[in-house]
Amino acid sequence: MNLHRNKRRSAFIFVATFLITALIFLLSVVKTHVFNSRRHTAFFSEKKLFTVQNDPECKVCVGADVRDSVWTKAIDVNDEGIVDHNYQAYTVDFYVSNNTKDQVKDFSLKLNFYDDTLLLSAWNGSIETHQKTEGGEIVDEIEDLREFDPVGHVADTITSDGDIMIYMKPGDYLNYTPSASSNAMEIPIEPNEETVPGIILYFPIGDSLDETMSVELDYSFHRFYTSEPLFWIAVVLLGVWIIALVIYVITSIQIKKYQDRHERDNKIINESMETFIGFIDAKDPYTNGHSIRVAKYTRLLAEELGYKGEELERIYYVALLHDCGKIGVPDKILGKPGRLTDEEFEIIKSHTVRGGEIMSHFKSIEAAGEGALYHHERYDGNGYPEGKKGEEIPFIARIICVADAFDAMNTNRVYRDKLTKEDIIAEIERCKGKQFDPKVADVMVSLLKNDKLNIDDAE
Repeated sequence: MNLHRNKRRSAFIFVATFLITALIFLLSVVKTHVFNSRRHTAFFSEKKLFTVQNDPECKVCVGADVRDSVWTKAIDVNDEGIVDHNYQAYTVDFYVSNNTKDQVKDFSLKLNFYDDTLLLSAWNGSIETHQKTEGGEIVDEIEDLREFDPVGHVADTITSDGDIMIYMKPGDYLNYTPSASSNAMEIPIEPNEETVPGIILYFPIGDSLDETMSVELDYSFHRFYTSEPLFWIAVVLLGVWIIALVIYVITSIQIKKYQDRHERDNKIINESMETFIGFIDAKDPYTNGHSIRVAKYTRLLAEELGYKGEELERIYYVALLHDCGKIGVPDKILGKPGRLTDEEFEIIKSHTVRGGEIMSHFKSIEAAGEGALYHHERYDGNGYPEGKKGEEIPFIARIICVADAFDAMNTNRVYRDKLTKEDIIAEIERCKGKQFDPKVADVMVSLLKNDKLNIDDAE
């Protein structure tokens, strides 16, 4: 029963642990998915923008590196007849740096302009221009500004010296979408790496660039499951679970072998004892089967008194051998139908001492001789062979004493028929505290009254 209960408990633990591991793994998947689906934004302007120094505290940063040039143009944006060069070209490289352990899956740059600006070229990615008008806004999508042809586009442009440029006024902005092509490879951005979109702009000569534009960065991450701590916790738990399961299976197989061997050995021991007891009981035809019945009654009483497991088995075997000393009592005395003489009674009484001596050599069962030696001691001290009293008598002997007396009353003898259940209960009650331990006697009475012990078992 304990073995089956332990198996059920172990199975429950393994199933519960596996479910917890699966739940942790599922949480890692959900957490990663939520993290990857979240959009992030950052704003960069003035000195924060116009620096390429990597800020490790910034997860994903944009730094603008401006390459000066001597290219200038005379651009008459308002048809004022300007002929002097008033605009200068700048190549602006935007360093988008990923300072995290995750991959930047995608990003876009929104360039806000605070001064007149002319877009000449941009490489790799596509742009979307937003130019404000009195009636609203002009939006134009341009896949490659390097090959820009105003035909088919609505963007407001200016042509100077053969260059067609998009005219961005204060308040206008553009969205830059990076390219994932094999040539550009602007996205994704690997951990601790960067990508560098570039654009060529014309600003009025003399303007401070850090006051001409700002950048808004919009991006999302792609975190691999292996980067999520919960994933590795689940992997470790699963590894421990598998190891524990293997150990449990191997151990269970060994325990099963031990249990089978233990049961086989117990069966051999039990059959050997019962064979030996059969020789003893055969000496007295009127008490045939007495030892086995007393052993069963004793085990039942012990179980009611709280004993269990191997201790209950030990009690059974001690009770089974309680009359082993009768092997040395002559058959003519054991089977004598009439009254015994005082000398014959002393010989009968000697079976307890003989039994104790025989069982003293039985080392595999702890205190094996207590039942044989003391089962005829009385609680009031008037028993034999040593006249022990009360708690001085080993508890197992006090249990056997009640079981032995019950079997005697519940079997037919040459001098009387067996007693009724009511008479047996009355006799046990009468002898409680005298012959019997009161506690054990009360348990026996309770078993009989509640029909937990069948008085017909002896038949």
